[in-house]
Amino acid sequence: MNIQIFGTKKSSDTRKAERFFKERGIRFQFIDLNEKGLSKGEFQSVMQAVGGLESMIDPNSKDKDLLTLIQYIAKEDKAQKVLENQSVLKQPIVRNGRQATVGYQPEVWKTWS
Repeated sequence: MNIQIFGTKKSSDTRKAERFFKERGIRFQFIDLNEKGLSKGEFQSVMQAVGGLESMIDPNSKDKDLLTLIQYIAKEDKAQKVLENQSVLKQPIVRNGRQATVGYQPEVWKTWS
């Protein structure tokens, strides 16, 4: 398994995801969204794995103006806008090769072996 956890140090769900994998002795790579973020390829891969952009966006994001903008801009421009402003993504984003989850989903991670 090649686990990548994308999130921020402030996110409690990201910390819980790290704990989940640590407790099971599964090595993972943590990528801080504030410092690096998802590359365009990683973003597209996660979007495909989770069923589209809508399931990646956190409706409770603190950036309400950006959420509103994303809601009303042209469909073809939404993904690029979110890629440029990853603060509106649900956390953590956990990748295992082509598989991915958004949010805290230990029931899915248990099936990855």
